Amino acid sequence: MSTSILYHGFGIYGYRYVRSKYQQGTIVFTIKKEDCALRCPSCQGRHVCRRGAQLRWFHTLPIGRKQIYIRLHIPRVFCRDCSVVRQISLGFADPRRTYTKSFERYVVELSRHMTIQDVALHLGVGWDLVKEIQRRHLVKRFSRPQLKRLKRIAIDEISIGKDHRYLTVVLDLLTGAVVFVGDGKGAEALGPFWQRLKCSRAKIEAVAIDMSPAYISAVSGNLPNATIVFDHFHIIKLFNEKLSDLRRNIYQKLNKTGQKVLKGTRWLLLKNSHRLRPKYQEKQRLAKALRINNALATAYYLKEDLGQLWSQENKHEASLFLDSWIARASQSGVSMLNSFSKTLDRHRHGILAYYHFPITTGPLEGTNNKIKTLQKQAYGYRDIEFFKLKIYALHETKYALVG
Repeated sequence: MSTSILYHGFGIYGYRYVRSKYQQGTIVFTIKKEDCALRCPSCQGRHVCRRGAQLRWFHTLPIGRKQIYIRLHIPRVFCRDCSVVRQISLGFADPRRTYTKSFERYVVELSRHMTIQDVALHLGVGWDLVKEIQRRHLVKRFSRPQLKRLKRIAIDEISIGKDHRYLTVVLDLLTGAVVFVGDGKGAEALGPFWQRLKCSRAKIEAVAIDMSPAYISAVSGNLPNATIVFDHFHIIKLFNEKLSDLRRNIYQKLNKTGQKVLKGTRWLLLKNSHRLRPKYQEKQRLAKALRINNALATAYYLKEDLGQLWSQENKHEASLFLDSWIARASQSGVSMLNSFSKTLDRHRHGILAYYHFPITTGPLEGTNNKIKTLQKQAYGYRDIEFFKLKIYALHETKYALVG
């Protein structure tokens, strides 16, 4: 083996190859630093002399299925210029690490396609070593996301466990990158984010949130000049929850014949009309269920109309449409619709702000799905800080169909 292979194969230069040794299924390359190449690690001066050495082994890139180690007596030198005694800088490995930089890069590349355990088994190392390398890489790149260029953001929470554990996620809508992950939910979880945002002097134009009073208060207090845009997905979701409750209350008051007709129609009521499947006669089943109760039919047709609020030509047309919808709902005689119309009327400014800033929390919902997939692939995370670092890197994750 020549010294040039150390450079081209393992990224090691400035050392001389000494010998190879094969033991217990591994290959050990012994290398040496020549006296003429010694430098002071502090001042990079040449006026140094040896003061002993320490034997170290470094895990490096494998050859086939063989594990490769680099064996080196690391010289300690005395510098005549700065009068200090220190170990030389290695170049091919970071201080206090048992692996080379090339091995670290290889682990990071494998980790983009394999789990920690798979990488560990493939390389014949412990999973904690692979996790340490991943953590160092993630901390270096994603521990402090840049906030200065933020313009439009979305805020939402996600459940990460059965014990009502939540994370609050802030997404940059322009880049798709997660810029903050807070513990818990509500205004308290966003406290560190507001502090960092203030220091960054970012100029936020618009924020997409749901109609949570906690989020409204937090955004208004910390971003007084930003426009709040209420996400239409959450508005439709809230109405669907109210519609499901109405159907349940009506079901309990019907006789057995009526209950038989209404049973199993929940998803038919929540579906958009154009998605009803003729194969299963869903339109006929829905029409039969709506004939049972006028309140249920009114709520369903108003639900269908509500979705058109965000497809108007301009804000003025949308405002007229919203006024019309609120008037019909309040005059329907259905308490659920009357209550929901008041909710929309209170939040009309944030709803119509969509026509100034057409943003939603849709991209954040997609990121939340990626977070759930990430959690399932790992069968959960015991280290919550490591989990957050993985979330920060999610925008670089690409999912492909494998067949």
